[in-house]
Amino acid sequence: MILVAGATGLLGSEICRKLLEKGLQVRAMVRPTSDATTTGNLQKWGATLLEADLKDPASLKSACQAVDTVISTVTTTVRRQEGDTIERVDLQGQLDLLNAAVSSGVKHFIYLSYSGNMSKDSPLTTAKRTMEQRLKESGMTYTILRPSYFMEVWLGPALGFDYASGKVQIFGNGQNKISFVSLMDVALYAVEAAGNPAARNTTINIGGPEEISPNKVVGTFEELSGRKFDITYVPEEALEAQYAAASDSLQKSFTGLMLNYCQGDQLDIEKTLKDFPVRLTGIRDYAARALAVSSSIR
Repeated sequence: MILVAGATGLLGSEICRKLLEKGLQVRAMVRPTSDATTTGNLQKWGATLLEADLKDPASLKSACQAVDTVISTVTTTVRRQEGDTIERVDLQGQLDLLNAAVSSGVKHFIYLSYSGNMSKDSPLTTAKRTMEQRLKESGMTYTILRPSYFMEVWLGPALGFDYASGKVQIFGNGQNKISFVSLMDVALYAVEAAGNPAARNTTINIGGPEEISPNKVVGTFEELSGRKFDITYVPEEALEAQYAAASDSLQKSFTGLMLNYCQGDQLDIEKTLKDFPVRLTGIRDYAARALAVSSSIR
């Protein structure tokens, strides 16, 4: 049995779907307030739903019973409910899940972190690195996934990359290269890690098939859409000021990630591809898909 914590998120639900397609047993951790459409899809695909919350340690012990592998993608950075904070969920909640897994005899814990180049001090970075270290010390077989920036998030409308309108926001000067990766590919790596011996007790860098600057990304979108984009550059100095003034842990963490974005994030994935020969989504593939979807909606 595989427990997926964060099963109703974009990444977690995709992991569940891919695991179930392989005929594996999946226990999807949900909350009473979880989106009904998403939980309905999980059930339709064949997952067993179990209500638990990272803010409730007792529920985590129940969730981990008779489980061989835990895959945790939980984060409060995208969807936040009452009482959710980075400190309570991304840090303490993850540690409570880890403790529950150890006490329940779970054999393998797969944890979604992020690139080691994302080193700007912030509550989220503290949570990620603390969890990584505690997982290594847990005695369980562990896999730490360290993806670069998700295409669907950082090259999407939510963060100002509005390809549908041709108006995009870029953090910094847009010249430094990033190993943008599709979350769909990260889901594949998580699924592969559950059964691949090469994933045992290791940290896996996950990037896309190319290292490319945000400016070049815009150029690809312009080429495929046949129109020029209106680019707004957010100066690094403005982000530093925003970071210094941030009082909320989520705002400070996101601003920290934006500052890391300014510096670029190039990942060596040669070993990753050797151990996990996944066909990766390139920027051109992503752009073509994104533009096609936006065109069909208009």
